[in-house]
Amino acid sequence: MSTGERVSVKQRFYQFAESQGLRLTTQRMAIIDSAFDTKQHFTAEQLLEWSREKDKSVSRATVYRTLPLLTASGLVKELDFGKAYKFYDPNYADHPNHNHIICQDCDRIVEFESEQIEKLEDEITHNHGFSLRSQQVQITANCEEFKRSGNCRNRDCN
Repeated sequence: MSTGERVSVKQRFYQFAESQGLRLTTQRMAIIDSAFDTKQHFTAEQLLEWSREKDKSVSRATVYRTLPLLTASGLVKELDFGKAYKFYDPNYADHPNHNHIICQDCDRIVEFESEQIEKLEDEITHNHGFSLRSQQVQITANCEEFKRSGNCRNRDCN
């Protein structure tokens, strides 16, 4: 995604915040910038770390209060991949029907889209008397590189 498109997503969040009567403090701006300056899925703790690189005064509490606002805006999606913490997807606004492969060895998250899956989901929902509203396929897998060598260059860099 280009920088121009990212700015557009940020602008959409600013409009959402304004419509909710929310103040855009310098801390909150650093958090928003950090969330939309990446294509990576992130955890709250990663977002805190990135935000503090932009503004050392960003507090953990402000990150945890801002994350529900990001998800309520519809621009970021909270994901549960069976860990003790949630992941956040900043690519949701532009690709709401993408899917994920989650590596159980190195925690790498790969996004993919599939016309075959979309067709199958349409067929299944139609056959059961429904209209597809949204979908999410989540595949849990094991890293071939980790299985071969006991190490993976993707470990801790999802």
